[in-house]
Amino acid sequence: MIKKLLQRVFNSSKLKPKNKQAGEAGSAHSNAKRISSKTHRIDRKLLSTGALRTTQDLQKAGFEAYVVGGAVRDLLLKRRPKDFDIATDATPEQVQRVFRRSRIIGRRFRLVHVMFGDETVEVSTFRGSHLSDEGQDEGQSKIADSGRILRDNVFGNQEEDAVRRDFTANALYYDPSSEEILDFHNGVADIQAGVLRMIGDPVTRYREDPVRMLRAVRLSAKLGLKLDKATEAPIPKLADVLQDVPASRLFDEMLKLFLSGHAIESVIALRQHGLHHGLLPMLDIMMGQPMGQRFIHLALKNTDDRVLADKPVSPGFLFASLLWHEVLGAWQKYQKQGHRSIPALHMAMTEVTDIQAEKLAIHKRFSAVMKEIWGLQPRFEQRAGKRPYGLIEHPRYRAAYDFLLLRCESGELPVELGQWWTDFANADAEQRQAMLMPDSEPKKRRRRRSRSRTVATDAPAAEQ
Repeated sequence: MIKKLLQRVFNSSKLKPKNKQAGEAGSAHSNAKRISSKTHRIDRKLLSTGALRTTQDLQKAGFEAYVVGGAVRDLLLKRRPKDFDIATDATPEQVQRVFRRSRIIGRRFRLVHVMFGDETVEVSTFRGSHLSDEGQDEGQSKIADSGRILRDNVFGNQEEDAVRRDFTANALYYDPSSEEILDFHNGVADIQAGVLRMIGDPVTRYREDPVRMLRAVRLSAKLGLKLDKATEAPIPKLADVLQDVPASRLFDEMLKLFLSGHAIESVIALRQHGLHHGLLPMLDIMMGQPMGQRFIHLALKNTDDRVLADKPVSPGFLFASLLWHEVLGAWQKYQKQGHRSIPALHMAMTEVTDIQAEKLAIHKRFSAVMKEIWGLQPRFEQRAGKRPYGLIEHPRYRAAYDFLLLRCESGELPVELGQWWTDFANADAEQRQAMLMPDSEPKKRRRRRSRSRTVATDAPAAEQ
């Protein structure tokens, strides 16, 4: 007991920050509403082991620590959070000293990832104003001419940190030890009213980080919260500022949107607010075509159903679906120019992925899956000889087969084709043999070696 007490005192004196940016100002939460467990009714048992241990260990070391952001919002909405973020007055280096299995990440925002088995808890230090002279002098803050924040590692107190958060619903701090919520911007009231509201001036906040516009659309669709009028109004006018955001970051945000379990509602909202231009401009074309609209709707519904059922989802399959009609159009174009079917398809695939890479940096591991799924589609037309046996053994067959079924269901291909492959996969060897179509493909002629050439090559050997 005495040993643990001395250890705690020693750790507190060693780790407690002494700067003004974090630590001394960290307890500034006098303006927050304190909401007790009797009022908010959050079930503490829904918190992960990692979230509880992270807050407990930081508090034992003498720091403040709270579960923050989306996790608190989801708990209030009676949803089980997928991950937990922690906010603290400890600097990243101090957090890392508390937890042996942790690493500092990020350049734009420096964070700490704390590992507990398979769980990773993200810990951020309370942030101050990126406009402060102190931060700019030390190179901790950098802002582009457009207003977008390029780097922001200015630390502050909890009240300043709450101002820096995007929406009132995300500026909530839950202390597992006291089971209180600290609410600086009436976030709990907004959640209860079903409203998603930006903190501060929406135009300024969107210019600071244009991705907030995508996040507003995603959270509104996912949580069923209506966008506040002042929050919604500037979005169509500022859609072009998304062009300043790195393509890789846009991809990550779009992936969250499509894997939210509410992809259909999110895509509709993207188009309504004019945010799809430059990201997925083909949505306008596809949604204007009955077949394309049905294909995309089926693909997104399939994704939503799998996400909501906690089944694995392949981003490669998803983006293959979203881009397919662009590939299909280019494929037909190259065939009309006289190119053979398979080379034309590969030319179309390259064209579409190269154009898309400039707008949305799809990771190579996903684009490789996309190309394999697309490249296998012509092989489903070949149902004679040994070709079906070879296709069904292909590692990417299942994904390509599911893609084929989407094409059939949307009306692009005959339903009978998809049914044939379903029956072929479930048939035994004898049944498969009976199902094969007559081989009408022209057989490749074996090249005969020229007699004169054979004699010419054999002559020197004979002379030896």
